[in-house]
Amino acid sequence: MIETERLLLRPLGVADVDAFVALHADDRVNRFVGSYSHQQALDRLRLIERQWAERGHGLCAVELKAGGGFIGRAGLNHWPVFDEVEIGWTLKAEAWGHGYATEAARACLEWGFANLEVDYFTAMIHPGNAASVRVADRLGFTLLRDDVLMGKPVTVYSLDRPSPV
Repeated sequence: MIETERLLLRPLGVADVDAFVALHADDRVNRFVGSYSHQQALDRLRLIERQWAERGHGLCAVELKAGGGFIGRAGLNHWPVFDEVEIGWTLKAEAWGHGYATEAARACLEWGFANLEVDYFTAMIHPGNAASVRVADRLGFTLLRDDVLMGKPVTVYSLDRPSPV
């Protein structure tokens, strides 16, 4: 579990299926990341659980410490097609504008650099997702390349491992 000032992040799993489906059912949210049927969500969550078991990292449920419950997901996802680890974040629309995405992503990045042997993390952002670009900018990401992920164009940003002090 990762804890920040306002958030708790824990591994996402099949027990979160209803919250996951509800998160992605909102048209404001799924505009860039798509929606999931119950079965599709179960399949995705099983993959996330397997990544945690096999790689020691994955996506996390993001919960408010102050009794707000599940507000979204954030975490590290390995994409074999690129052999890269991506940081991702998707929050309920009601949670937008409070800095939660930046706070959750920053905590995941710090955890990732402390626990994984990677030189950099990517952030794959769909064209037009200005809010996610702002989060990536706040975290220090820079443009790496344009690419295609699951048949859709993405702009890939990267953040290098900090130099030792």
